[in-house]
Amino acid sequence: MIRIEGERIAEVGSQVRIPAGAAVVDLGDATILPGLIDLHTHLTGDERVHWEDALTKSTPPREALWGARNARITLLAGFTSCRDMGPSWPYVDVELRRAIDEDVVPGPRMAVAGSYVSPTGGAGDARQFSPYVDVPLVRNLADGPDEVTRAVRANLKNGADFIKIFATGAMLSKGIAPGARQYTDEEIAAAVAEATRWGKPVAAHAHGAEGIKAAIRGGVRTVDHGSDLDDEAVALLKAAGRRVFYVPTLYTYQAIDRPGENNPIPESERERARQFRSTGYAGFRRALAAGLPIGFATDAMVIPHGENAREFAERVKLGESPMAAIVAATSLNAEIIGWQDRVGSLVAGKLADIIAVPGDPLRDIGVLGRVGFVMKGGVTYRDELARRR
Repeated sequence: MIRIEGERIAEVGSQVRIPAGAAVVDLGDATILPGLIDLHTHLTGDERVHWEDALTKSTPPREALWGARNARITLLAGFTSCRDMGPSWPYVDVELRRAIDEDVVPGPRMAVAGSYVSPTGGAGDARQFSPYVDVPLVRNLADGPDEVTRAVRANLKNGADFIKIFATGAMLSKGIAPGARQYTDEEIAAAVAEATRWGKPVAAHAHGAEGIKAAIRGGVRTVDHGSDLDDEAVALLKAAGRRVFYVPTLYTYQAIDRPGENNPIPESERERARQFRSTGYAGFRRALAAGLPIGFATDAMVIPHGENAREFAERVKLGESPMAAIVAATSLNAEIIGWQDRVGSLVAGKLADIIAVPGDPLRDIGVLGRVGFVMKGGVTYRDELARRR
């Protein structure tokens, strides 16, 4: 039994006092969990438009409206918090976060990057058109420590909660190869130093081993994707303790190669992902064997919004226990994002972010994809399983 007062949990136990006049929600034999947390999403934008095409085929208002749609879908899927890793049009994610916080649109609690910090020609360089064409409002490219520092300051000034840098190339980019390192030690250090001055963490997109290790040594908070996580990288993460976390996105390999006209990813970039698939799986197994804490993330919109729970099955298939996967998406992710005082577990004093699924996810992890009850901050958004009395 969980007693909720306002937006917070007041009491949890097998026998909880029911105040006079309280609404009682009976969820029967459903399994109750804390609201899930996704550490790597891209909520803004039309998922039918490849991100490299958005600057010429979309607009910030369109990106924002699709963001509202995607945020609602994500919340109804049981993900009541997320870290959003940056839009093609800068700061659309900041405005989506504000709209959710002000109850203008429904969606998960968001921590946002504001804009990418990427080198020219790198994984975050969305200017994939003629060099004689420019998008003057998009200024996310930074080369050298001074420009990186300036980009970090601009993002934080304009409402970012953390900084995202591209330490390596990307699978879904026409830029430098995914395994190739992009930023130098000095550039990574500049990003971390400036973000730290603002009291903010840095997340590093990193696929290749050298970029992963440079990011860890540079003091980022998370290594996202972390595909080529080799033994040396594992040792560096162990030495860093709980200051740096590995955050893989494993279901993306299948999602990138999915058939259908709604998949906008070019064949050349699908082939990049195919080449990294076995490497990414091996890196995850290496982290499991080493006993590393592993954050939970999906990279939605690379996977369709609302299908975030497919990541659970992928992790379990690769050897993680169902309970460890659930802990990753709840209390561990809350720690990584710095929100452990408010979300991630069902204890008195924390926000009433609660979901329920039919059946037992420890026996069938797939039931996490069939969320039937969602409450965020004491407000019910989905209640197919509830019997009120």
